Amino acid sequence: MAFWFILVALGLLALLLVILPLRGAAEPLADRRDGAMAIYSDQLREVEGEARRGVISADEARGATLEIKQRMLALNRSQVGPDYNAAAGGRKTLVLVAVLVPVLAGGIYFSLGSPGTESLAFADRQDEQADAAEVDNLTARLEQRLMDDPQGGPSEGWVLLGRTYMRMGRFEDAANAFATLAGREDVTADILSQYAEALISLENGVVTPRASQVIDRARELDPRNPAGVFYKAVALDQQGKSEAAHALLIARLNAAGALQPWMEIFVDQANRIGMTLGKSMVELASFAPEVSAPASGPSAAEVVAASDMSESDRAAFVRSMVERLATRLETEPGDLDGWLRLANAYGVLGETEKSRNAFLRARDLAADLSAEDPRVSAIAAGIAKAGGE
Repeated sequence: MAFWFILVALGLLALLLVILPLRGAAEPLADRRDGAMAIYSDQLREVEGEARRGVISADEARGATLEIKQRMLALNRSQVGPDYNAAAGGRKTLVLVAVLVPVLAGGIYFSLGSPGTESLAFADRQDEQADAAEVDNLTARLEQRLMDDPQGGPSEGWVLLGRTYMRMGRFEDAANAFATLAGREDVTADILSQYAEALISLENGVVTPRASQVIDRARELDPRNPAGVFYKAVALDQQGKSEAAHALLIARLNAAGALQPWMEIFVDQANRIGMTLGKSMVELASFAPEVSAPASGPSAAEVVAASDMSESDRAAFVRSMVERLATRLETEPGDLDGWLRLANAYGVLGETEKSRNAFLRARDLAADLSAEDPRVSAIAAGIAKAGGE
């Protein structure tokens, strides 16, 4: 309540400061015009007097007289008679703005703001800023040491630098770090996949021709590299080759042989693309027999039932599954794959902000994963596609 009392008091004070100077009666424009004419008349008399005293020459006097008379003529051509409308209109506008601005601002803040949210302690903010500054300092020192190395710097150092920049959201710097390794003999498919990820993140999820070339190089070195396959499928889908993208994902899933950490994100991506193609949904259990059923996806019976529904019923059915997953994650917030499924589901539904928030939750849980884990790449790409941080 104290917050709202202060807000209202400040609004009223601002209103009074604007309105009080406007309380005086409007000055007729004709009165001001008469005053101006009197000033011009005095100026004419001064010019004539100065000419008589020899202060100015006759030519200067004629020029000054002509200029003053032109001003008097221009003033005479303006509207004659008292005119209160302009002044009154200006006052009305100011009063209207003075009233509406605080009201609208308060309404918007009431809808979107969070006056009840506790602010972060100043000491905590200082600690966070100090940590961020230290990370920036160490990263800059690492980059300088690598650049000053006559041998070009060890590959491990450049990989560490690139991954650090990725975590900091500095995708262009990350891409430059990985680009340093692209021409080396010891470059691997994993490094090139991370290079492609940085390029894609830099373009908010769009696979550019340059990124496509890097992906193709990664797959030449290792056709089975999960990250390379995943980004190749993303590139094909963006090029309108969704059938080929879906087939590539399914083929890699079939070749897995056993449950792998990256398989669930492949299933989600395949189902997302498959929805646009009218294909049946696939299940992780189909590619990894040790998995009895997807943790939170629809069962086979539910998929069959959904295919017979109307468009509106199917949308409601999908919405209920997403809400069910979101509810479960409230009680099981440590389920990384669950957050990934929820992020992808929100993306399919077009709820970009919710998708981004789910990807951010997944990123926190994936902090300790190896950079080669495709889920790390998928999370970064998802955040970028949803608008970044």
